[in-house]
Amino acid sequence: MTGRQHPLSPRSSVFADDEPVLQSLPLLAGASSPSFGESTCWDFNGVLRRPASHLTGQWRLPFTDLSPGQNLLARELAMIEFNPRHPAVLAAGVHLPPTPRKVPTQRARGQVLRALAAFGTAEGLPDDYAQWAVEDFHRYITERRNTTDDTAVRAHITVVKLLHQVAPVLTMGLPADPWPGQTGAKVLGLVRESRLRTEVVEPGTWFPLIRAAWTYVDVFGPDILRARAHWKNLQTTRRHLGAVQQRRRLSTWLADPVSRVPVWHPDDPLRHPRTTTPVNWALLTAMLGLGDTSNLFAPGTAAGRLARARVTELVAAGRTQPGLLPGLAEVERPDGTRGPWRHSLHPPALWIEYTALRNAAFVLVVGLSMMRNIEVRDILKDSVVEYYGSPAVKATKHKLDPDLPVRHWWIIEPVAKAIATAAELSIDDEYAFASVQAKSPINHFDSGDAITCFVRHANNNRHITGLSQIPERKLAPHMFRRTMAMLTREFPGSEIAVGMQLKHVATRALANTTTQGYTEPSPAWAQHLRTAISERRFERLAELFAADGRGKPIGYGPGADRLRETFAVIRAKAAEMRATNQAQRGDLRVELDLLRRTRLSVRFGKLNHCTLDDANPVGAKCLEDAIVPEGHQGPLIDRCQPSRCANSVIAPAHLPIWTAERASLTELLATRKLPPNRRALLTEQLHDVDRLIRKAPDDPSDGVRKD
Repeated sequence: MTGRQHPLSPRSSVFADDEPVLQSLPLLAGASSPSFGESTCWDFNGVLRRPASHLTGQWRLPFTDLSPGQNLLARELAMIEFNPRHPAVLAAGVHLPPTPRKVPTQRARGQVLRALAAFGTAEGLPDDYAQWAVEDFHRYITERRNTTDDTAVRAHITVVKLLHQVAPVLTMGLPADPWPGQTGAKVLGLVRESRLRTEVVEPGTWFPLIRAAWTYVDVFGPDILRARAHWKNLQTTRRHLGAVQQRRRLSTWLADPVSRVPVWHPDDPLRHPRTTTPVNWALLTAMLGLGDTSNLFAPGTAAGRLARARVTELVAAGRTQPGLLPGLAEVERPDGTRGPWRHSLHPPALWIEYTALRNAAFVLVVGLSMMRNIEVRDILKDSVVEYYGSPAVKATKHKLDPDLPVRHWWIIEPVAKAIATAAELSIDDEYAFASVQAKSPINHFDSGDAITCFVRHANNNRHITGLSQIPERKLAPHMFRRTMAMLTREFPGSEIAVGMQLKHVATRALANTTTQGYTEPSPAWAQHLRTAISERRFERLAELFAADGRGKPIGYGPGADRLRETFAVIRAKAAEMRATNQAQRGDLRVELDLLRRTRLSVRFGKLNHCTLDDANPVGAKCLEDAIVPEGHQGPLIDRCQPSRCANSVIAPAHLPIWTAERASLTELLATRKLPPNRRALLTEQLHDVDRLIRKAPDDPSDGVRKD
């Protein structure tokens, strides 16, 4: 839909009517740009590459609900922002950032101009904004603030200020800025928040949702895809036959001992309420290879009733199956029973399950890949590749990158399987995430609705599928991206790695402030993470306790000695409780319960373990002469001195690392012409490493040092 020049529209003194609108953006092969003189609508479908997540209507720029002069103004503004380095723009002394604006941005600009025009009409103001007083613009913004959030009102101020900034190129530009020297944020009193406003998916929602999505892809998915392939194969074999041939085919099918009659489950909501027999006659007709217009089982004819009676005899003999396929995957249900995850898979149910499986795959990918929604939607079929030795998915990066480069996102195997599943379901020739039904075009797939519909579908059928209840709340793809980034923040080097995975642009080889915002801790996860970390620490402490009980060395140094003493006290107390019949003999849970109640503080590390007691940090070298940040608890990791600290534990697993460090330092000290200061520093480091290694025996397996 491309509009024509309105006969009453004024002409621009800068741009010609036949001038192409798109001069700075790459066009699709064989496409031609709309012309500036088209005053109803500029249609970019088939002209510019449209992301899969955008509807065709979102790729058009309408100029409706505007007076002729305002229509020209809107087209001029769009022309300027599409071509910021246009010779006429530069000649007028207007210098804008060189990157052309995108279609969604210009659509938003048009919405502001229409809102401005509607305000002028209601207030009886001239069509020419240049004739408005500064107070008129102030009143307009005040009215918008009464009905809209200030962050949205800022876009209106931006457009009004832009009408002044590019006024030399506009036919009706503003002669003065209504807010000179002020940004939109300053006008509205907005303060830039260091905290990212994107909410996380709370743990109570995250875990059941991700588990449900993975269960769908990994457990239910194979059944759905198998039924899909079987149904497609049946469709290719269906024929329109005469009555005699149909009855003959039925007789042959009934005589085959392998044949099973597809039946409805009594509780299947898709079963017609007036159905009087359990047989799914429409599906049976397809399984016989007959066309959908076949009247073989028509109840209104004698031949149809006879055919039905013959099939009913087979049902009475127990030769039935639920829908298309027998043997669906079995699950544990909330009521304690075990059975198939769905009553049956028949064609009407398949359409529902296709969509649910596609939505589950989408949830997994946005949840575990840290990709933006627009990037997930642009994943093509066969896009999972190996990248630097690890599986990755190729997709186009859109945000802040006009060149639309192909980037790689590292993924895990479940994500790769989810993408492969979505690609198999997709009826689109290119995109993995698209419509799964021929009657529904790709653009009917809305990302937000996909998540909501999956949650609702999983909850409505959990009494059969055995899935956990998922709290129903508003969820958006970018919330998953924020959550996953937050969860990875605790790993060493995570800020840089997460910045790379999030594809945030940085001028240094470090993550930028946006990455820091994404990885900021969330109060919603604080308690869960504290509990998870505490449980993992206790598991490792229990492993040390068990190793010590078997006589294995658990570590060396004063910290390890204190651990062994505490373990011995616990065993003695457990033995005393057993001797006095306070506990059963040989019950390991007694010792573990005592171990948990002792509340030993151990922080496990790659180079050493730390036994610092927060309540009594005696002997902690990292805290000596240190300025401890307000509210900080625990050791200062960057000041750790494993060879000197009384809280340090050097475990057998740490020794190879320190031995390698000693070899490296020795090799460096053998270098000729080493500066004296550098040699002194390396020598001191070598002494520290030697001091640490001397705490361990020559043979760590026997725990005895042979000097």
